[in-house]
Amino acid sequence: MKNYDSLSNKEQEALAQSFAQEPDAFFEKAENDLLREALSRTYTERFYTMTRLMKMNRMMSKAKITINKNQPK
Repeated sequence: MKNYDSLSNKEQEALAQSFAQEPDAFFEKAENDLLREALSRTYTERFYTMTRLMKMNRMMSKAKITINKNQPK
């Protein structure tokens, strides 16, 4: 993942100008980068990620929101 904070002011301005001219190209490049990164993962990493997401989904579906009326505002 690229760190854009380390760019010089001149580079940041050039990046902002090119983004203003063609914002869709930036989103397309970001999508391609994410896909390339995902494809480089092993099946084991994908499995662990999927099980983690399934556990979070189960936890969120069982979660209940309670309101404490005695708490001061």
